[in-house]
Amino acid sequence: MLFNSLEFALFFPIVTILFFMLPHKLRWILLLLASCFFYMFFKPIYILILFLTIFIDYFAGIWIAQTEDKKKRKRLLLLSIIANVGVLVVFKYFNFLVDNINVVLTSLHTTGKIPILNIILPIGLSFHTFQAMSYTIEVYRGNQKPEKHFGIYALYVMFYPQLVAGPIERPQNMLPQFHQVKKFNYENFRSGLILMAWGFFKKCVIADRLALFVNDVYGNAHAYQGIPIITATAFFALQIFCDFSGYSDIAIGSARCMGFNFMTNFDRPYLSTSISEFWKRWHISLSTWFRDYVYIPLGGSRVSKSKWYLNLLIVFTVSGIWHGANWTFMIWGFLHGMYLIIENQFYEKFPSLKNTQNNIAIFTKRFIVFFLACFAWVFFRAQNVSEALYLIKNSVVGIPSQINRIIQNIDYDRMYILYIKQTSVEFLITISVIIFLTIIHYSQSKLSFEKWLTKKNIFFRWGFYYLLVISFVCLGKFDRTEFIYFQF
Repeated sequence: MLFNSLEFALFFPIVTILFFMLPHKLRWILLLLASCFFYMFFKPIYILILFLTIFIDYFAGIWIAQTEDKKKRKRLLLLSIIANVGVLVVFKYFNFLVDNINVVLTSLHTTGKIPILNIILPIGLSFHTFQAMSYTIEVYRGNQKPEKHFGIYALYVMFYPQLVAGPIERPQNMLPQFHQVKKFNYENFRSGLILMAWGFFKKCVIADRLALFVNDVYGNAHAYQGIPIITATAFFALQIFCDFSGYSDIAIGSARCMGFNFMTNFDRPYLSTSISEFWKRWHISLSTWFRDYVYIPLGGSRVSKSKWYLNLLIVFTVSGIWHGANWTFMIWGFLHGMYLIIENQFYEKFPSLKNTQNNIAIFTKRFIVFFLACFAWVFFRAQNVSEALYLIKNSVVGIPSQINRIIQNIDYDRMYILYIKQTSVEFLITISVIIFLTIIHYSQSKLSFEKWLTKKNIFFRWGFYYLLVISFVCLGKFDRTEFIYFQF
């Protein structure tokens, strides 16, 4: 079920109302059934895959906690990890691996080829797989007691707000909350609805509007050069942020309405003044997952410099692969690993520049971070490596002549839409909502969006609510577009 759908507009209030009407001991049943219903809207049969891994991880957690033999504990943990990663490999990476093997076989003039599987990737597979693995790892480490209630554990993996695209929660945060008695709290409910509204605005008004321009260029990349490529790439950077953070806001807000607290997943990443800061603000639940379960076990930064740099490249390349079975995602992750290495070397040579706080320096740093992020986003968004390289190469081609045409006021309408096949009205609206988003981000420099709004007086708050609703109705794109991260 899509958050931006009529079905969810009915589903959410019904589930929330029933949640508070039912006694505590029955609420887990309601939420588990609702989560199953929510997930089965996409492809019902794939819920069996979810329950298979839930069954394995549930018993693995109990057996790990009951076993004192270290080798047996490791084998049980390995069983859980293999089960989860195995499902990912089969559904997400098998055909990618086979395609690459077949390319090698063809280059060797071998006639036989390995057949690919005719399967569809279960939606949100990478998210609930990582959440399930965090449970058994934490039980193995002794940081989490095994959950004896099978239904509660299943709910931890399947809780509908975060089921498809996170945040990827830890058992220490979520499992205790399912055991707590939740009473209706007006402040939680109000702030949850505000956060949901902001999420819907970012998705339907900003992200889906930006998608019009991005899809035009990236859907027919070889027809464009210069300004359109630069514009579409910058727009994609904003689109993917608004799309994914919008989903996170809706997920966090809908859970908060029932009294559940999720971790923050985004914190205005494009205001970062370094790549390291960017990754403390972007997809926080995933970056901390890789930090705790991959980076630190590899040795983190407490090793030789060469090993540290290797650890960074491994973690970010694997993070890229996590996003999708394509060389483009691997390159995207590798680039961010290289950014961090180069950034570290740069500040070692020029330490005084690291903490420079004047406005010009801050603006310059933010521009550099945004530029580097956009460069990497080209690989993330392109269909393949050759297309990404074409876009990068041709992004600087034809700009002088395009600017000259704009200055000479030739082709008036295209002057506004920068040679992308959308109307000038769409372009002006898009720029307006981007400016609006930027103002909001700068305004909440010390507080989250909902807390920032709560601090304002009643006239400002209700004026903002009305503005948000009117903008949503008048400017929103209501074509049931899937969230970008659903594919992962």
